[in-house]
Amino acid sequence: MPVKYALYLLVLFTACQPKSKKVMTTDKTNPFYVGTYTEGESEGIYKYELSADGTIRQVALVAKSENPSFLAKSKDGEYLVAVNEIQNDENVGSVESWKIGADSLTLISRCSSGGAHPCHVAINAAGYVLTSNYTGGNVGLLKLSQSDGQLQELDVQQHAGQGTSDRQQGPHAHSAWFVPACNDVIAVDLGTNDLWLSILDPIKNQLMPADPLQLSMAEGAGPRHLTFHPTQKWLYVVNELDCTVTLIQKDAAGHYQMGNSITTLPQGYDQPNSCADIHISADGRFLYASNRGHNSIAIFAVNPEDGALTAVGHTSTHGDGPRNFALSPDGKYLLVANQHTQNIVSFKRDETTGLLTFVNEAKAPTPVCILF
Repeated sequence: MPVKYALYLLVLFTACQPKSKKVMTTDKTNPFYVGTYTEGESEGIYKYELSADGTIRQVALVAKSENPSFLAKSKDGEYLVAVNEIQNDENVGSVESWKIGADSLTLISRCSSGGAHPCHVAINAAGYVLTSNYTGGNVGLLKLSQSDGQLQELDVQQHAGQGTSDRQQGPHAHSAWFVPACNDVIAVDLGTNDLWLSILDPIKNQLMPADPLQLSMAEGAGPRHLTFHPTQKWLYVVNELDCTVTLIQKDAAGHYQMGNSITTLPQGYDQPNSCADIHISADGRFLYASNRGHNSIAIFAVNPEDGALTAVGHTSTHGDGPRNFALSPDGKYLLVANQHTQNIVSFKRDETTGLLTFVNEAKAPTPVCILF
């Protein structure tokens, strides 16, 4: 057979073979960043990886920074913003912007957070940044340039008042949140025991007070963090001091109203405890909150009709002092940062029952925040 004809038959035969199916690999990893306190062994912000089987691996120290306790990423994933939970000679803390590299962060800018000891930061799609200053009792408004990552200070919202407990002798802003799909901002103040309601004015670059300005929580509750239901019908506040989760919804006039509260603790538990963080699954079916003292993740089922919560169970965090925790981007895992035992623990999440199963843990120096 002529060589030319044989080559033709080989090409024809190969072209007629069925296409092989793509094999889905199971080695995909999800990178995440860990914010820390640096009074001990920690030097700043660390990068880790979560494997598809739930194992955790530390990649590297990616940025040296002082007390970068809470982190947020720009919506395009180009920049990371971190608060420095400190109080300098001017009685303010700072906030930093970093350019995200493969296994490194490059500092772009640093400026005032607006008050002392910033403990939370949030950023929206337009680049507006909210810093919550615990000791300062206020919320800073900044803007992150989407072209070069520079931060610009814009406004400060000062809170005033007090609650009824020893931890509530003055304002302590603990977190501030952009309400999805609108210009509303909700600041959570543990000290005044209120949610502070504002409207972000993109023309004036200010936080304008809403009417009403405040929504009071149950006496002594000590609100700390919140999470929004994916349908945006409800939001949920975790209360640090009385260890509850409170349902919040809007009335017919568009005003936020406090609904029922449910304990984060199992029946009969009477030892010291405080709550730290709260998250909801992407499908809106299950809500999770962290207990420090009981050292557990409380699991709740969400009623799709009215948003009411029903306790499902509690899972030990396999460590002491669970602070921030996070759901993996695919919702299959939940990761917890245990501050005092200095470890990060991964749990497999049953998407049908909401229950958690321990998978793996990794050492982490005084972890506070987990950011995918």
